[in-house]
Amino acid sequence: MEYVYAAMLLHKAGKEVTEDSVKKVLEAAGVTVDAARVKALVAALEGVNIDEAIEKAAVVAAPAAAPAASAEAAPAEAKKEEKKEDDSKSQEQAAAGLGALFG
Repeated sequence: MEYVYAAMLLHKAGKEVTEDSVKKVLEAAGVTVDAARVKALVAALEGVNIDEAIEKAAVVAAPAAAPAASAEAAPAEAKKEEKKEDDSKSQEQAAAGLGALFG
């Protein structure tokens, strides 16, 4: 995951995602760098619109969390309402947190 995070950080900073730049970010974070993984990441991201990929991931992630929450069974209707409120707050907080990461 740290390899993807390094690429996302570089993208957010407006820097080009290259093998050298990813390697530098990982080394600065104290990660032992695997050159093959860096090369594979950069090759996989070639031609990918990262902003578009992030938007699509954010849209897909929000609805995916709702079915997991609704699968829980609560004995009382009041408890269900409380859980729904908590779930919606959790989803909103998660979405806000992701939005802060990417602008």
